[in-house]
Amino acid sequence: MEACVAPVVAKPYELHYWPTIQGRGEFVRLALEEAGVAYVDVARTSRGEAKMEALLDDGRSEHVPFAPPFLKAGAMTIGQTANILLFLGERHGLAPSAPAGRLWTHQLQLTIADVVAEAHDTHHPIAPGLYYKDQKREAKRRARHMTDERLPKYLGYLERVLQQNTRGPRHLVGARTTYADLSAFQLIAGLRYAFPHAMARLERKTPALTALAERVAVRPRIAAYLASPRRIAFNEDDIFRHYPELDSGARA
Repeated sequence: MEACVAPVVAKPYELHYWPTIQGRGEFVRLALEEAGVAYVDVARTSRGEAKMEALLDDGRSEHVPFAPPFLKAGAMTIGQTANILLFLGERHGLAPSAPAGRLWTHQLQLTIADVVAEAHDTHHPIAPGLYYKDQKREAKRRARHMTDERLPKYLGYLERVLQQNTRGPRHLVGARTTYADLSAFQLIAGLRYAFPHAMARLERKTPALTALAERVAVRPRIAAYLASPRRIAFNEDDIFRHYPELDSGARA
C-alpha cells in the first residue's frame, strides 16, 4: 500500500489517480507529501484501479467526479486538481489563511493548470484519442509555438509574480511555502523532461522561478518523496512526454 506517514487526520485520505503516471495527480501527491498527512494512492493497491473506476461509474452519488484525480476525505469526494488543492491548502497550512490569499493561490494554480494542458496538447494537438504517430506533423508545429511563444509568456508571468511578491521572491504567495510553489516545481520538472533544450534557454530568463523549483526539491518531505518508490518516473504515457523531435531546434 502506497502511503505516507504523519497522523494529522483520523483516517487516511484516498487519492484516486492512474497508477503508472504522474499526470495531474502528481500535484496532489506533492501537497499530501509536503503536508505530511496519511494517504493511500488507491489505484496502486490491489484492485485499486477497479475501485476508482467503480466510483466514477457510481449512479447513486450526486457528486460523481468527471475523471481522476479525485480525493476521498471522509464522506466528501473532491474532484479537479485545483479544487483538491484549494481544500488541502486551507486544511493543512499550504495556503494563506485570509480569503484574498487563498483565492490568489488558487488563481495561480489555475494558471499552472493551463500550462499543463498546453504541454499535453503539444504531443496530442488534434485529439487525445489519437496516437502521437497519427498527429506527429501537427505536434511539431504546436510544439514550436509552445516553446517559442507560450512558455516564455507563462514562465515569464510566474517569474514576475515572484519578483513582485512583497514578502520576497522566495515564494509565489506570501512568506511561506504554498501548494502553488509545489506545483511550480512540478511544472518546471515536467517541462525540463519534455523540452530539455528549450528549458535550458528559457530558464536563463527566469532565475527566481528556477531557484524556487530547486528550493522545493530539497524540502525534507519533498526530497524524501522524490527519492522514494512513490514518485513515478516521467514516461511517454504521461502529460509531459519527451519526443526529441518536438524539442530540437526550439528557440527561446
